[in-house]
Amino acid sequence: MASKRNLKKDINYVLGDIIEATYLTEMAKGGKPTAETDAIVEEAINTFDALISKVNLRKVEDKKAHFKQINEELESKAIGLIEKINKLQ
Repeated sequence: MASKRNLKKDINYVLGDIIEATYLTEMAKGGKPTAETDAIVEEAINTFDALISKVNLRKVEDKKAHFKQINEELESKAIGLIEKINKLQ
């Protein structure tokens, strides 16, 4: 079972790297924010907030299944955001 602490770290690192990649793409394409890059960053921040709040739920019957579901959701959201970044290039 993934620990709560490690799951929070994974969420932070993955979404932080996605935001960083978005900013690097911005810089490579002229250095100015666009509506698309702002939307990607906003979606990453909202995903972070939602996932951390799910991790912090205390009244969960099966913690192992709950953390597994959160990890799967993180993976699917991250893949979607990376695909959006790749479309910008």
